[in-house]
Amino acid sequence: MGERAENAGRSPVRVAAGPAPALLMIGAGALMGFTMLAVLIGRSEGVGLVALPPAKPVAQVEFHAEDQVDGSIALRNVADQKILAWIRPGEDGFLRGTLRGLAQARQRDGLGPEKPFSLTRFDDGRLALADEATGRRVPLEAFGPTNAGAFARLMPAPGAPGSPATETR
Repeated sequence: MGERAENAGRSPVRVAAGPAPALLMIGAGALMGFTMLAVLIGRSEGVGLVALPPAKPVAQVEFHAEDQVDGSIALRNVADQKILAWIRPGEDGFLRGTLRGLAQARQRDGLGPEKPFSLTRFDDGRLALADEATGRRVPLEAFGPTNAGAFARLMPAPGAPGSPATETR
């Protein structure tokens, strides 16, 4: 008990900080600096990036979306003025919503329905919807195969004769 009484009044023993924490901080800073430099060089030089060759368009159809009195939408081919599809109220939600979004963008920009929409099939199977009036493009594969299929039915099967699509130049 005497030893406890002797140590009770003393402050705890402190160990002086040596060079180890300073070296540790310098090493951590150097590691972070090297990592940032490696990322900067990698991004600017394209190291480790994979780029696919650009796909080539193989078929394209241009169409106007015409609102009907009953709430349906008629999709009319620009080339021959034939109806590609009727979108009835309550049907084809993705197709209807996508076209509505593009039409609303035209209205916001003060543009009318004169310029057609274009649907393009590429050689890798992807489909893209474009509005040349606003410059907006919608890569349809981003929404999954079911939603892209809603637009794919507007295009002919590859190599099908007598189709509403026109070959691209």
